[in-house]
Amino acid sequence: MLDRWTMPMSQALLSRLARGLAALKVSPDQLTLATFLVGMLALPLLALEWYLPALVAILLNRLGDGLDGTLARLTGAASDAGGFLDIGLDFVFYGAVVLGFALADPQANALVAAFLLFAFIGSGTSFLAFAIMAARHGLERPRFQQKAFYYLHGLTEGTETVLAFVLFCLFPGHFSWLAVLFAAACLVTTATRLWGGYRTLRALGGEGPEIDDA
Repeated sequence: MLDRWTMPMSQALLSRLARGLAALKVSPDQLTLATFLVGMLALPLLALEWYLPALVAILLNRLGDGLDGTLARLTGAASDAGGFLDIGLDFVFYGAVVLGFALADPQANALVAAFLLFAFIGSGTSFLAFAIMAARHGLERPRFQQKAFYYLHGLTEGTETVLAFVLFCLFPGHFSWLAVLFAAACLVTTATRLWGGYRTLRALGGEGPEIDDA
């Protein structure tokens, strides 16, 4: 919901940082992998209940997630392979953060973390499934031209996820309530994306694609 405003606001800073990385001959895929590894440090840090260091790892990962795409466009290295790697590692990272909180206090957090992961699966798969169909039909991305895939709006997008992770780390004793609230918002996002995506594709008409459901 907030990405349409936060992403343009961040572009000036990201462009300056990307120019510096381009001068150092850092490739977008190298940056994607490096920031993914930094972000994955949050898993053991959260499990050890080192919440502020984990928050630093999370924020560095999110900075890198915006920076790799900016670097790719700046250097002319944008590619489907890079976009695929970026979004795939993003979802691994999101799951790792939730797992970290479950490991920090299994008795208090495990069930709620499982609920949040369930909600993540719904919002994430509805998002990516529509992106596949959008590519098949050649749909445009009016507000998010910098994305490697069609960006279907929702109540919880990247900005809201980062804010939720920040709150989790700053108030770990309230993880259960915060996670339930965020999971509920993710389920609303899932429902609106499924309905909106279905109506959009239904309006386009034509034969539906064959999808392997194995």
